[in-house]
Amino acid sequence: MLRYLVLLSLASVAVAYFNPHYAAGRSTMVHLFEWKWDDIAAECERFLGPRGFGGIQVSPANENLVIWSHNRPWWERYQPISYRLVTRSGNEEQFASMVRRCNSAGVRIYVDAIINHMTGTWNENTGTGGSTANFGNWHYPAVPYGTNDFNWPNCVISGNDYGCCADRVRNCELSGLKDLNQGTEYVRTQIVNFMNHLIGLGVAGFRIDAAKHMWPGDLRIIYDRLQNLNTDHGFPSGARPYIYQEVIDLGSEAVSRDEYTPLAAVTEFKFGMELSRAFQGGNQLRWLVNWGPQWSLLASDVSLVFIDNHDNQRGHGAGGNILTYKNARPYKAAIAFMLAHPYGEPQLMSSFAFTNTEAGPPMDNSGNIISPSINSDGTCGNGWVCEHRWRQIFQMVQFRNVAGTTGLNDWWDNGGNQIAFCRGGQAFIAFNLEYWDMNENLQTCLPAGTYCDIVSGSKSGNSCTGKSVTVGNDGRARISIGANELDVFLAIHRGDDSRL
Repeated sequence: MLRYLVLLSLASVAVAYFNPHYAAGRSTMVHLFEWKWDDIAAECERFLGPRGFGGIQVSPANENLVIWSHNRPWWERYQPISYRLVTRSGNEEQFASMVRRCNSAGVRIYVDAIINHMTGTWNENTGTGGSTANFGNWHYPAVPYGTNDFNWPNCVISGNDYGCCADRVRNCELSGLKDLNQGTEYVRTQIVNFMNHLIGLGVAGFRIDAAKHMWPGDLRIIYDRLQNLNTDHGFPSGARPYIYQEVIDLGSEAVSRDEYTPLAAVTEFKFGMELSRAFQGGNQLRWLVNWGPQWSLLASDVSLVFIDNHDNQRGHGAGGNILTYKNARPYKAAIAFMLAHPYGEPQLMSSFAFTNTEAGPPMDNSGNIISPSINSDGTCGNGWVCEHRWRQIFQMVQFRNVAGTTGLNDWWDNGGNQIAFCRGGQAFIAFNLEYWDMNENLQTCLPAGTYCDIVSGSKSGNSCTGKSVTVGNDGRARISIGANELDVFLAIHRGDDSRL
């Protein structure tokens, strides 16, 4: 019996890392890439909380090297110099205030944790909090780390290593970043203390950057030493942090994503690649009828899914021909499919505009991040894209909330690029990527009545600012999507935002 209880306890701990602990009735995470902490707090209160978003991935919270030689690129945030909570996004006090305010608004915070490495070697040597390092001696006094805390002998990963040599992928330097040895007790303790400090401040979990470059056994020890989530921030007693691990595995590498799924969730890069291909005409939409593991995707309950993230929208990592805000019409449709389909735990990207793939966020001459401005129509300015504020996207977050845990049913397609499906008896969506208009009588699975299409407009009093859909007593309705309309999809649901 004792052995059974121990095994049950271990199993419950493992399962817990897959639960994002969203507030009731919420779903969907958004990555507010390079936002300042004060701005995130305000966005939780004025938009994300009221719109039913579940959580936010924030940029790395710990001190990083300042790299003026590249005009403060976005990737300097991935060059840690200490675990002090001071970055261009704000200091520890501002971070703690953001977490409190967002949790109060029902929106959880997930930190991008950089625990695989420290900085590379640079001529510049000052962190965002004033810390310095001796790169030649692998000495980071603000932690402190020294030579014995890194993997030896020193080596750098080459392109060929990914196909043959898992030990080099995990023990050598990624792009010259000094590779920590998580196999040592001291390094583990520093990492655990850093992450536990964040948990104490009320965060709900972590993205583990470069997880494939660390040994699964070391990560298991680190995860299991993390504290439970802070009940003062509304988390249930005994709740474990949500962990999703960056493991790029397209099927031909020495390091497999399957080595990490027993630990915690994994970022499913194939998801965005395949949906980008489909919504750009590279695959017919009808094939999405069996979307999920049959497409060689991970099991739904271990997948963090997205169309684009901060890496692949710049052609890094598993780049390929990924849809981004720069190709808005099919991008919105791919996002809509992601949010309408029950597979995976979805994450949205919220970007700043860029042409140079190294460019950092909008900043002044002193390198300070310029806050997003909010336009009269709710979109962002000052160089920020804010895809999460696009009507077609935030309305689909509500669609997902209304659909809840229902499955997918009543799939319909025209044998090509027109598809439609229901989510239980809660919601209905249709897509038209053909070169001709869609005009079909389809089963919506909804009660009889009039519904506002949440894509072309919104509900306003007793009418719709966009299309309306009349559902008959048999659940069927005439669904029309013109080939040249602004958006290629239509969505209705039983929630107050759609049903008249």
